[in-house]
Amino acid sequence: MIDPVNRPPHYFAPSGAELITVIEHLPYCRGAAIKYIFRAGVKDKGRELEDLRKAEWMIKREIARLEAAL
Repeated sequence: MIDPVNRPPHYFAPSGAELITVIEHLPYCRGAAIKYIFRAGVKDKGRELEDLRKAEWMIKREIARLEAAL
């Protein structure tokens, strides 16, 4: 049975690994970028490019955060 709140299928790898177990240990923007890459084309094939652009945005934000700390 599909549970879109607690166990959405677009957040599981074919191996059965759940994405949250990886990204919960990362800073927010890094985890969000991985989430968008992971689900790109899986959750909604029509929004694959949008998800990749969101990942790009998150990565750029993380880079800016790190650069500001230098």
